[in-house]
Amino acid sequence: MPVTIKDIAKVAGVSHTTVSRALNGNPAISFETTERIQQLARQMGYVPSAVAQSLLSRRTQTIGMVITTIADPFIVQVVEGAEQVAQEAGYSIFLNTSHNNPDQEMAVVETFQRRRVDAIIVTSSRVGSLYSLQLDQIKVPIVLINNQEEGEFLYSVAVDNFQGAQLATEHLLTLGHRRIGYVGAADRPKSNGQRLEGYATAFKQAGLALDPALVISLPANTDLERGRASLETLRTAHATAAFCYNDLTAIGLLLECHQQGIAVPQELSIIGFDDIEPALYTTPTLTTIHQPRFKLGQLAMTMTLKLLDGQEVQDQRLPCNLIVRESTRQYPNP
Repeated sequence: MPVTIKDIAKVAGVSHTTVSRALNGNPAISFETTERIQQLARQMGYVPSAVAQSLLSRRTQTIGMVITTIADPFIVQVVEGAEQVAQEAGYSIFLNTSHNNPDQEMAVVETFQRRRVDAIIVTSSRVGSLYSLQLDQIKVPIVLINNQEEGEFLYSVAVDNFQGAQLATEHLLTLGHRRIGYVGAADRPKSNGQRLEGYATAFKQAGLALDPALVISLPANTDLERGRASLETLRTAHATAAFCYNDLTAIGLLLECHQQGIAVPQELSIIGFDDIEPALYTTPTLTTIHQPRFKLGQLAMTMTLKLLDGQEVQDQRLPCNLIVRESTRQYPNP
C-alpha cells in the first residue's frame, strides 16, 4: 500500500494537517518540524498524490500534444524539444494522434479537455481558425505548430515555408537546371501553397518562365506513394530536377528512380524539405531544406508555459537552411 500523509502523521506523532503543511513548506510550521517531517517522508517512501495536488493548485502539470502520427519521422524531434522544456518546468506531456483528420483532431482536443490538461499543443493543425470560435468552451491555451489552415487562429509557431522553398529552387537554378518540377501535397493546403509560391518566386526573380506542366499534385495515401507516382509526370515534362514537398516524397521519388534504372543525380536531381534522419541514409544521400524541428517544439512549449503564467506572447516564424548532399548536381553534367 502507498504511504499516506496519515501514515507519516502517526509515526511523527502530529496531526495529518501538520504533515500536509510541512510537506508543502507552509511557513506556519517551524523549520525544525518541517525538516523532520520531510526527512521522515523520504525515509518512508512517500510520493505526493498528483490528483490531490491538482485539486489544490487547479493545475494538473500536464500538456496535451496532438501529433499527426507517431510514424512521421518529422514529429520525433518536435516532441523531444517540447518535452525538454516541459520537464524542466515540472510538466508532463500526453500524446495523441490526429492522422491529418480534422474530426479526429477535434475529438483528441476534447479528450484532453476532459483529462483536465493545462494547455494543448497541436502540430500540423487541420482545424486552425475553428479553435478561436470554440475558445469559450476549451478554456485552456492552444498553441499550433505549422498550422495547415488559413484564417485567424490562436497562437502559432511555424517555419518560413516560402523562404525554404525559394532556397531549394534557387539551389537547383544555380546548378544550371531550368526544367525543375515541384511535387506538391494538396492535403497540406497552407504549407503546400507557401512552398509553391516560394518555388514560383525563385523562377520569377531569375527572369524565367514557369511551365505549369512542371507543377505536380497527385492524390496518394502516403508521401512515399506520392513521390513514386510523380516520376512519370516529371519524365513526360522533361524535368532535369525535382523539388519535393517533403523528404518522404523525395525518398519515394528516389526509390522509383532506382526501380526504373534512372540515375540520381546524373539524370534527375532531387531535393526534399524537412531534413529528417532517413535523408542521411538514402542512396544517394538527400539534399534538403532543414526545418529546426527541435527548436519548433521548444518554442511552442515555451509559448505555452508563458500563456499559463499570464504573459503576452508573439507568433514565431523560423527560417530554414539548405543542406547540400549527394542527390543534386550541376546541369548539364560536367
